[in-house]
Amino acid sequence: MRVLPADHYDRDPALVARDLLGATLAVTHDDRTLHARIVETEAYLGPHDPACHAVVGRTARTWHLHGPPGTCYVYRIYGLHWCMNAVTLAEGIGSAVLVRAVEPLDGVPILRARRPAARRDVDLVNGPAKLCAAYGITGAHDGTSLVDGPVRLLEGDAISDADVRVTPRIGITRAADWPLRYLVATSPFVSRTPRHLPVRPYAP
Repeated sequence: MRVLPADHYDRDPALVARDLLGATLAVTHDDRTLHARIVETEAYLGPHDPACHAVVGRTARTWHLHGPPGTCYVYRIYGLHWCMNAVTLAEGIGSAVLVRAVEPLDGVPILRARRPAARRDVDLVNGPAKLCAAYGITGAHDGTSLVDGPVRLLEGDAISDADVRVTPRIGITRAADWPLRYLVATSPFVSRTPRHLPVRPYAP
């Protein structure tokens, strides 16, 4: 599978978020690489997006959010959990796509060992913090390249527009109605959609 080039990310983050559905996440530790298919993403548009970390400017925490495109931006939430993003657009803007859920393609026993509390395989990686824990993605990966670093994104199986659904983003309070969460409708590995959120077909 071909690694997605850096210019793949130098586009509208909403388009990148949709296009990353079906792409392959490849994470290497100690010469062992695990693979997963991306089935859920969220777009964060930049400093004009109230829910995006770029609203505070380029700080020590958000430094790698601001580029260059194709950078892995990893941050901690609630002081406990890591979340992994693909930086989009030109350096200095501060936009990204959050990888929210994946479908494992191999290495499930390793994922289970890292996430022993998960009762079912579908619960191993159906959320951004869960997948980072399962694949060992931490702050040490912040600022690495998604092209040639330990966390890479590769081409995968194309997902048809008919199989994509769009909802508002989850777990935020600002711009909570913006429809920027993209998911593969047929995948059991996506995170749960709150009942109050509208779900609509994807329209290019």
